[in-house]
Amino acid sequence: MVKIEGKSVFGGIAIGPVEILKKKDNQVLRRHVEDTEEEVRRYEAAGDAAKKQLQNLYEKALTEVGEASAAIFRVHELMLSDMDFVDSITNMIRTQNVNAEYAAAITGDNFSTLFESMDDDYMRARAADVKDVSERLIRILSGEGQNGIRGNEPVILAAEDLAPSETVQLDKSKILAFMTRYGSANSHTAILARTMNIPAVIGVDFPEDCDGKTAVVDGFSGCIYLDPDPEFLKMMTERQAEEIKKRELLQTLKGKENITQSGRKVNVYANVGSVSDVVTALKNDAGGIGLFRSEFLYLEKDHYPTEEEQFQVYKRVAETMAGKKVIIRTLDIGADKQIGYFDMEHEENPALGYRAIRICLDRIDIFKAQLRALYRASAYGNISIMYPMIISLEEVQRIKEISAEVRGELKDAGISFGNVEEGIMIETPAAAIISDLLAEEVDFFSIGTNDLSQYTLAIDRQNPKLDAFFDPHHPAVLRLLKMVADNAHKAGIWVGICGELGADLTLTQAFLDMGMDELSVSPAMVLPLRQIIREIR
Repeated sequence: MVKIEGKSVFGGIAIGPVEILKKKDNQVLRRHVEDTEEEVRRYEAAGDAAKKQLQNLYEKALTEVGEASAAIFRVHELMLSDMDFVDSITNMIRTQNVNAEYAAAITGDNFSTLFESMDDDYMRARAADVKDVSERLIRILSGEGQNGIRGNEPVILAAEDLAPSETVQLDKSKILAFMTRYGSANSHTAILARTMNIPAVIGVDFPEDCDGKTAVVDGFSGCIYLDPDPEFLKMMTERQAEEIKKRELLQTLKGKENITQSGRKVNVYANVGSVSDVVTALKNDAGGIGLFRSEFLYLEKDHYPTEEEQFQVYKRVAETMAGKKVIIRTLDIGADKQIGYFDMEHEENPALGYRAIRICLDRIDIFKAQLRALYRASAYGNISIMYPMIISLEEVQRIKEISAEVRGELKDAGISFGNVEEGIMIETPAAAIISDLLAEEVDFFSIGTNDLSQYTLAIDRQNPKLDAFFDPHHPAVLRLLKMVADNAHKAGIWVGICGELGADLTLTQAFLDMGMDELSVSPAMVLPLRQIIREIR
């Protein structure tokens, strides 16, 4: 038995044969062409065909993984029309008398290298998208079909990397799990894998002769086991059965209340980042959406999403939740979430820099466009708004002035909107310490324990070297949580937790003792959390 360690992208246990995804030989030969204009026309026809393919992929992804994740295929369409990209290919054909396949390949390599050299993580991740676009053009020009799984039996799919378009096109019924040699946990492929519920591990240095061998994928630990011995295989098969049984038992909790044996009731909501995640939250019987990460609308576009684009997404979320509470966090970028088109300057310490509400209060046009979209959508459901990274009373008062302006503008224009609760995230020690003052200004608190722990402990949570020092159970963090809960209740407002700590089942009892009114977790954790709550005396 051979054990290979990788990095988990999505949990689960899978057992079955490995199939290495056999891609076509990507070597493109350079050919001399006499009629360059005919070659340009051939390229343009291939571009039109590629756009049609991407439109079909977008529609397919929309139904399978939701609008936010499907948006990558819109980005690919835009890349095909990018004038720098187009001019590079057509100029190469005309000036060097080369075939369109070769021009597309060289352009793809050049643009991909350019993106890979950028400092911004998001822009570096676009290098794979450029390659995907150029390879699509080459396949069409050369008359090649799509890559896919060879047989009809479900397999553990192994690949060097998987482009978003490849992931969506694969027949999910034939995939037990996938493992890739490259890729990142923040790539579109990783996001799609999580949404499609496919156990996945990246950074796996699998041997080339593993094709056809039996393997065990442990998506929880990120480990792959090739040629497992009978005893280990029996153990993992039993563990897999236990996981399935646990999920089935949890289903019996659907429709039941989140109430302790002593009668204490707690709202259990879900954290989501897309419309498809909202559907998953409903399937897991979440009582509402405690955190809708609106920044994903910005991260997955190459332009500022318009008010109308945002309105359509927020409206769809509100309607899908059918009256259940939907708490939407305003734009929260900066720190580890960078967006190229925002053109933000490099910062030595972005976690303490230009981010979240600071950007919104500085770039009022972006902020007001989002608020208008949110208020308009509130007419179609139970939408609440919360503002991230607050540190002062003055910030909250300024936010209230701007939101009042937006409501006034909508009212003057005859546009209806609902009665919207407005709250703030408690993510900084400053906000926690003055939470008694802040509570007088808002309708609710939602505690973001990820950043609150980071700032309280002075530990960068993105730095793996500090994992041994990072203690989210630190008494200082827990004391701040209790302080915030007490101050919220003194002012007559409710308080919840939407950070990762909310899903820490070892702390559920402590959170209830503190008086937390709501816990918001990933959709998959809703029922496990309900189970713990119902067992508490």
